[in-house]
Amino acid sequence: MTKSVLRNKLAVVAIAVLALMVLVAVFAPLLAPYNPNAQDLLTRLRPPAWESGGDSGHLLGTDQLGRDTLSRLIYGSRISLLVGASAAVLAGVVGAVIGLVAGFLGGWYDRILMRLADIQLAFPSFLLALAIVGFLGSGLWLVILVLGFTGWVSYARVVRSEVLSLRTREFVTEARAIGVRDMTIMRRHLLPNVMAPLATIGTLHVAAAIVAEASLSYLGIGVPKQTVTWGAMLSDGQLYLGTSWWIAVFPGLALTITALAVNITGDVLRDVADPKAYRS
Repeated sequence: MTKSVLRNKLAVVAIAVLALMVLVAVFAPLLAPYNPNAQDLLTRLRPPAWESGGDSGHLLGTDQLGRDTLSRLIYGSRISLLVGASAAVLAGVVGAVIGLVAGFLGGWYDRILMRLADIQLAFPSFLLALAIVGFLGSGLWLVILVLGFTGWVSYARVVRSEVLSLRTREFVTEARAIGVRDMTIMRRHLLPNVMAPLATIGTLHVAAAIVAEASLSYLGIGVPKQTVTWGAMLSDGQLYLGTSWWIAVFPGLALTITALAVNITGDVLRDVADPKAYRS
């Protein structure tokens, strides 16, 4: 299976790009040439180094306050990946617990939990997150919590579906017959068997959370304004698209490439988890 994935050039490129993004985020203080918030009005709106009037000291140019675009891109990757990964883990934990309980215990547990899922599905996740963040205010961890708790439904429904097919298997019925507690069965026997679809959904949710965080920051209600994010960079650059395109284009490209890399990596994980789908 690994060889099959390696033969998929697009998958290899996506995984390499994602790994590079993670390394850039981790080592941002070492890689960024400037403080991302350092202002220098004497060098404001400098174009990229390869354009006329560009400065080799600012490879990707500067913004309207003279801040280095490359440094801000590098530091922005930290927020995007942190929010994406944290929100996916939080949603995965909540969704897995709810899905396990609903699928294994059934009865009124299943009815109540799935009705809650249906109610949440009635509201678009981003609009729900937008309303909550707009009401409670901005904050990095608040954004993570909101995106996590508004994204658990897909995990719960998939886990429940898997558990419904697993709970009648012999290893489960035999465990119940010898008196193993329900919580132990869910933790030791069912959870390991649903990790593959959880990982796949989680990877795809990372991309959705990255885009959602960028959208909230673009609207000015995400993380605090002094924190560098790609969404805030897009918001700052929208007024300068006609004259200083690089302020908005580079964070837009970074956001697009990262989201695509994460989505393609999620597709690879899905194919690895389901070899029949990969061969088809």
